[in-house]
Amino acid sequence: LVRMCACRGTAGFAHVSCLARQAQVAVERAHRGWMRWDTCGLCEQKYHGVVACALGWACWKTYLGRREEDEARNFAMTVLGNGLYAANYYEDALSVQKAELSMRQRLGDAEDNILAVQTNLANTYRSLGRLEEALRLRQEVYSRYLKLNGKEHGSTLLATNNYAVSLNLLERFEEARSLLRRTISVARRVLGESHDLTLNMRKTYAIALYCDKGATLDDLR
Repeated sequence: LVRMCACRGTAGFAHVSCLARQAQVAVERAHRGWMRWDTCGLCEQKYHGVVACALGWACWKTYLGRREEDEARNFAMTVLGNGLYAANYYEDALSVQKAELSMRQRLGDAEDNILAVQTNLANTYRSLGRLEEALRLRQEVYSRYLKLNGKEHGSTLLATNNYAVSLNLLERFEEARSLLRRTISVARRVLGESHDLTLNMRKTYAIALYCDKGATLDDLR
């Protein structure tokens, strides 16, 4: 038995094999059933740690035998990579994500799917301390989302904040502030002042101010 999510009492415990079977059945019944591979159907919290990792392997083993072009097989590789990452197996996650990116590019997959994998890959590079490689991917993802969806799209706004976070980590604070100054007003207008992403952007900007010894009062305006 594993403790899997935020469910209380006995509802919070389950066998990994049972969770895997429930997810498989959910996929067979509905398109959104894919969520059951990484999210509890009761409390809607994402699985974490070793449970997410175990379900990642279970998902991969379930769909591994399908053709490379099969959507279920491709999704299973994403779940495996995310599960390894959730359990802090970053080197293993990196190998899976690189393989997935190569496969999706070779198959000519939709750009949104490729950008999602690159985002996951950038997260892993960051967790491994490979900040320059993470930044290069963040910049590419941001530029491609901007071209694909425009500056007001949620994916573009999220990619902007991720890019700014990477700039901050490399102490490129002025670049981060310049990027966010152009975008925070857009997030306020499109998402609202109290939206999580708007607040996260303002937090990232605040960090770029606080950590930069060269920042001035003009940067507050």
